[in-house]
Amino acid sequence: MGKKGDLSNFERGMVVGARRAGLSISQSAQLLGFSRTTISRVYKEWCAKEKTSSMQQSCGRKCLVDARGQRRMGRLIQADRRATLTEITTRYNRGMQQSICEATTRTTLRRMGYNSRRPHRAPLISTTNRKKRLQFARAHQNWTVEEWKNVAWSDESRFLLRHSNGRVRIWRKQNENMDPSCLVTTVQAGGGGVMVWGMFSWHTLGPLVPIGHRLNATAYLSIVSDYVHPFRTTMYPSSDGYFQQDNAPCHKARIISNWFLEHDNEFTVLQWPPQSPDLNPIEHLWDVVERELRALDVHPTNLHQLQDAILSIWANISKECFQHLVESMPRRIKAVLKAKGGQTPY
Repeated sequence: MGKKGDLSNFERGMVVGARRAGLSISQSAQLLGFSRTTISRVYKEWCAKEKTSSMQQSCGRKCLVDARGQRRMGRLIQADRRATLTEITTRYNRGMQQSICEATTRTTLRRMGYNSRRPHRAPLISTTNRKKRLQFARAHQNWTVEEWKNVAWSDESRFLLRHSNGRVRIWRKQNENMDPSCLVTTVQAGGGGVMVWGMFSWHTLGPLVPIGHRLNATAYLSIVSDYVHPFRTTMYPSSDGYFQQDNAPCHKARIISNWFLEHDNEFTVLQWPPQSPDLNPIEHLWDVVERELRALDVHPTNLHQLQDAILSIWANISKECFQHLVESMPRRIKAVLKAKGGQTPY
């Protein structure tokens, strides 16, 4: 008796091979154990299209959303990225002869490659600032990694003693919403925090300076004179280095500008474009510190412990880590050029 059901590609290949070897239909059927009808059909298909793959259609329920429907659903997504599954289903069903349910919408979106994700946070960039970012990228698009190694990167960051994590989920029953084990306690303003100023270059990590009060121009001048100047003269004694700072108000104060003018023969201050944290690799070092703080077995319970933990984590950042960040600068510049001054993935 011949085999029931469709043949695999290998079996179909054996049929074609037997017939091309000169065996008759009956001989091929007897040798392979298939029916004469199957031998004839497979060989005719091969002669017509030279294909040994199965022509049988897949089984199962017909998809309710065809290619045209997928294009319609794709346009709905493009028009409103924040639409809920219910809203997408309702809008899709308008004017359609056959409506679909939310489960079908979810399945179709996943088949199309769409998944629900939290949006990536990026600074709002005005038209003017886009032009400035693009000008900066064009001016430095030919810089090599060796040139970026001469830049000292700086920034400030604040780390909270207590931080909320919106991604936390728990398992509980309906009446356990106020059970202490099911609560995430919060405190006003995160229970306080520690603000630090840091600096690094490709060659080494620079100092990390705790800021005990609000950073104003006077306090920043002390940081520049006490930390930036010694770091620059030590690392770049031939005065071929650059110093990077963002456009925070205290960085642009008159006393700060005057100080840099007095020392312009020692190093150059990069003309940094506004709203460009994606171009500053030190931002990723702040992420490293934040992740390490969250991963501590024993979390700090006061600001003094938090400060000690931050300083310890900073001091133990590997050389490969911060060097890799500096080496990414050519790619960051290319990303800004590609985005025409807009947001980048960095």
